[in-house]
Amino acid sequence: MTATKAPTEPPAQRTVRRPGDRIFAGAARGSGIFILLVLAGVAAFLISEAIPALTAASSEIPDGKGLGPYIGPLVLGTLLGAVIALLVATPLAVGIALFITYYAPRRIAATMGYVIDLLAAIPSVVYGFWGLAVLAPKLVPFHAWAADHLGFLPFFAGPASASGRTMLTVGIVLGVMILPIISAISREVFSQAPALHREAALALGATRWEMIKMAVLPYGKSGVIAGSMLGLGRALGETMAVAIILSGGAGATVNLISNSNPSTIASNIALRFPEATGIGVNTLIASGLALFLITLAVNMLARWIVNRRADFSGAN
Repeated sequence: MTATKAPTEPPAQRTVRRPGDRIFAGAARGSGIFILLVLAGVAAFLISEAIPALTAASSEIPDGKGLGPYIGPLVLGTLLGAVIALLVATPLAVGIALFITYYAPRRIAATMGYVIDLLAAIPSVVYGFWGLAVLAPKLVPFHAWAADHLGFLPFFAGPASASGRTMLTVGIVLGVMILPIISAISREVFSQAPALHREAALALGATRWEMIKMAVLPYGKSGVIAGSMLGLGRALGETMAVAIILSGGAGATVNLISNSNPSTIASNIALRFPEATGIGVNTLIASGLALFLITLAVNMLARWIVNRRADFSGAN
């Protein structure tokens, strides 16, 4: 008897990549590397230009109190305005996204989604004039009421502003500005909730809200958080709307309804940079470096949240 030969495996075939695939892969890789180089260049510029301010004596810094006391109130004002905007915009954006996705008729949903997205195309200077001429006077009675009834809280300690040009007004305007960003991302995430999970919840007798609570919101939680972080990044860097409304210049305070408001980093740079010279320019660039680091930290946090729940399917 002759020994039978074991079947041999066919030689592995090499995957042939088309020229278009190679070009696209190279372009994508090159774009990613280019963005990293730009980011590194911006960071290197900010650091190099901020070094004179970091090493200067306190008396050489504008206001003569040192770099920390100069930038500290600006950082506080920037964070206060952005956090207020986030608290105002996130619930509204999530509610709008749920209404458009699961409650509104198709024709109304399409029109409403278009109108909400159109808010992102309005220039920030228009928002600033709207906040100054319309919203600020409307909030004056609330400022007075808050000072009388909520004055025991440091946020409403007063005295109430008679013009309405306060950090609270700025926060609300910024909230309207970032609402389209959060709403658009939330709508996209909610619409991608697994249909099997939604249909299973409805088949088990759940109401529409119970279906949303059990199948949609858990699935879209990471998307809502990521969209909120992107909106927060927009609010942190807003310039013209804040510069038009806010009469900043005070020290570090969390009072939201008085005329003594700390300015924000972006608006302070926009207002003071044209007249700055010497170490004053380096000081403003150092404050820009602080804003760069804050924004970078916010974006990294958003990316970490998204990656942490990247494998979430809605069933676990």
